[in-house]
Amino acid sequence: MSKNPYYDNTKPTPNLLSKHSIGTAFLYGCAAGLIGVGAMTFSQKIEQAFTGRPNSYVPGHTLEKLLGMPYRPDSERLGLQHAMHWGQGALVGGLRGVMSAYGIVGFVVDFLFTGVRILTDQSLENYAQVGAPPWTWPFNEQVIDVIHKGVYAFTTGYVVDRWLH
Repeated sequence: MSKNPYYDNTKPTPNLLSKHSIGTAFLYGCAAGLIGVGAMTFSQKIEQAFTGRPNSYVPGHTLEKLLGMPYRPDSERLGLQHAMHWGQGALVGGLRGVMSAYGIVGFVVDFLFTGVRILTDQSLENYAQVGAPPWTWPFNEQVIDVIHKGVYAFTTGYVVDRWLH
């Protein structure tokens, strides 16, 4: 029998079981996600100081629609705004925690996780009929969103990878 050059079955397969439970990994990820949201918010405030871009209240209105609440002005939705902004970041961070616990770690994963964060935002916003698909936005807004979601993803990934490994 000839040996397959692409697969060496003499090496043991890596242990796919984590030393952390899924629940523990998820909670670590949630905490890292909150740190990631903090970093993302900080980067947004710095960017807004230079560009003059106003705050977006889309997260608050998304949660408003998802909960079946009647529309209210932005100024009356600050609690929902913060709940969605921080809550979604924590929950998506939980996924990154589970990924980390099972060996899906590092820079490339953080890059891919940026897409997960964008997809989560867009899925909820478009399901709630509050947002518009990103490809309909002006190019500069697309770039700004990807940069800020990248700050979230890389911060969250770095923190949870350090905590769990």
